[in-house]
Amino acid sequence: MKKRLFMFLLLSGLTMLMLGCNPDADPVISETETPTPDPDLDPVPGNKLRITIGSVSFTGTLADNATATAFKALLPMTVSMREMNGNEKYYYLPDNLPTAASNPGMIQVGDLMLYGSDCVVLFYETFQTSYSYTRLGSLDNPSELAASLGSGNVSVTFELI
Repeated sequence: MKKRLFMFLLLSGLTMLMLGCNPDADPVISETETPTPDPDLDPVPGNKLRITIGSVSFTGTLADNATATAFKALLPMTVSMREMNGNEKYYYLPDNLPTAASNPGMIQVGDLMLYGSDCVVLFYETFQTSYSYTRLGSLDNPSELAASLGSGNVSVTFELI
């Protein structure tokens, strides 16, 4: 009898353990429990950006990191961005910003990045990359960005909204 009770408890415990560790199981959230918001998906108040190229303006969202915070402190600013590789415009800042560079693998049209510690890069094409960048933010709707930037150097204004 003791042996059967032991086996029953052992199998019950193993079953509970296996059910509790199932990585495919959906988490159960009660009606009174609120899920924690993802900080990368929720915009931070004051992190909205306007980028103006000629008479065309784009809105963007700055990242929630030390680099974007330091970049915000420089705004508003109008700079002459230079053309590179048929997919990006860049500008060297007079001072370094803090960095946390990593390789994103894929650059998306509208990405605003920092290369090194002082080079602001606005990408107007999507492509794979082997370079490392620190994310500054991205444009919310970059569909007309390439046409607005053109093929040469261009004056760009960055300002907080």
